[in-house]
Amino acid sequence: MKISLELIKELREQSGAGIMQCRNALEKNEGNREKALEFLKEQGLLKAKAKAERTGTEGLIEAYIHTGGRVGAMIELNCETDFVARTDEFKQLAHNLAMQVAAMNPKFIAKEEVPKEADIELQAACLLQQPYIKDQEQTIQDIITDTIARVGENIKVSRFARFELGEEQGK
Repeated sequence: MKISLELIKELREQSGAGIMQCRNALEKNEGNREKALEFLKEQGLLKAKAKAERTGTEGLIEAYIHTGGRVGAMIELNCETDFVARTDEFKQLAHNLAMQVAAMNPKFIAKEEVPKEADIELQAACLLQQPYIKDQEQTIQDIITDTIARVGENIKVSRFARFELGEEQGK
């Protein structure tokens, strides 16, 4: 089957995958863009799972102060190399995650950190389970997984802090 360059470009814009990956996905799915996009997402999840055990000692700390200066957040986001940490995509991810922390006030990074006896709603309390503020159809974990698939390195949120004017420490 002949796949048009236009269709490859459209899939590439949607997925962020490379040209050859898009072409191969379209060929395997007989030119169906939706199926090819789903195929690329599955491949990205597999790549992310394979990289999950790799250690990330590079990265950056990003701060976000909300308009008006009453709420702010800092986040430490790690990756494997300083090369990836310097990319615009990684910096944008860190900024968006700091904004998420400021807006949604999570208490934990992941559900594994929540004490077993705690009676809390995991989706609200855990950063990785929260719906992404810019796209409610995706979770923060989905956004990180997509970025892992594109940059080819493990990415992990190490810690975060949120500050609100007038709020006491520990509340």
